[in-house]
Amino acid sequence: MYWMTIFALLPPLLAGVARASRGPLRTRPLAIQFLGSLVTVVFVLIALAMQQPSYIDLALTLSLLSLAGTLVYAFYMERWL
Repeated sequence: MYWMTIFALLPPLLAGVARASRGPLRTRPLAIQFLGSLVTVVFVLIALAMQQPSYIDLALTLSLLSLAGTLVYAFYMERWL
């Protein structure tokens, strides 16, 4: 059940990667934040599917660092906006 959900989240993940790599500069931070949230959900689903609670710690760490990474990226890209 969890694996089907993980595979269902692959198309939005690929769309987010395409938007973050080739989209306009104004929408790239939004795509990066979306990808961070989506990968966090995927990590939680993997933790539930494999019954490994340590992966949930990884998902929580990723969710905390995702915001900081987006802010650093936005600060760096501010020169070209």
